[in-house]
Amino acid sequence: MSTRVRVLSAGGVVLVVAAALAAAPAAFGAQPLAGHRAVFAARNATPQQSSNWAGYAITDATTLATGTTDPTQTTPLTFSNVTGTFRLPKVACSASQAPAYSAFWVGLGGYSESAQALEQVGVDADCTSAATPAYYAWYELVPAPSVKLPLEVAGGDTITTSVVVNGTDVLVQVKDRTRRTSFTKHFQVAAPDVSSAEWIAEAPSACSRLGDCTVLPLANFGTVGFTNIAATANAHAGTLTDATWAAASISLVPRSSRRAMLGRPDDASTAGATPADATVDGRGFSVAWVADATALASP
Repeated sequence: MSTRVRVLSAGGVVLVVAAALAAAPAAFGAQPLAGHRAVFAARNATPQQSSNWAGYAITDATTLATGTTDPTQTTPLTFSNVTGTFRLPKVACSASQAPAYSAFWVGLGGYSESAQALEQVGVDADCTSAATPAYYAWYELVPAPSVKLPLEVAGGDTITTSVVVNGTDVLVQVKDRTRRTSFTKHFQVAAPDVSSAEWIAEAPSACSRLGDCTVLPLANFGTVGFTNIAATANAHAGTLTDATWAAASISLVPRSSRRAMLGRPDDASTAGATPADATVDGRGFSVAWVADATALASP
């Protein structure tokens, strides 16, 4: 079951899709509805700001500038492949900051404000209410629910995630290179979004069954480094900095940080995350957890 709500932000109206995790870690007990769609606060900021995403997205230059896909383009970029490798961070859990959540994934689609779909696969590194780490892999084909994978992962494991779209066929894959295990599955999706590709560290969202959504506190993951980055669009393979597409860096600035900048502090988490510059070859970058993202916020 999925829940859709619209969130007013400085960049306009953003569609947020939230979906139920099919199987939550046993340590959590009942899990709230959760989703992985971007909630942008300032698309025109440098870097762009989101209350739940940190990392990079690549897309058409027109989509990057306007936040929407231009149907008049004669040869719009359509992405068919995205992949990246990272070492799953060992989250630092404390009683004063639990529970907390973080997700690391690659995906296609979901960047445009008009997007109705997102194909993504990744791994969570969470802190339970008992302040103990919990790790699990999942995929999500928005607007369908997120699904936990039968694949054991742990902090410190080297993970490669990939999404491949061929027409209506969507392949998701997770490889745990440390354990030499993997999960691969094909799905039929009526209308996959192939207008963008992303490499993201995220604070997942929780939504009630009535549609009220809140971005969850971001777990202290330290730093995560994405490597072996690659994507394919219009049969052209390239890296993050390829001139064929436009790249946007995205900083995670929680709503509490922006409220504090406006003189309206609240009790929500102030933790955020910010991406470093891409490597010279465009094959990698890192994202760092920030305990207080107030200084990053654009009023």
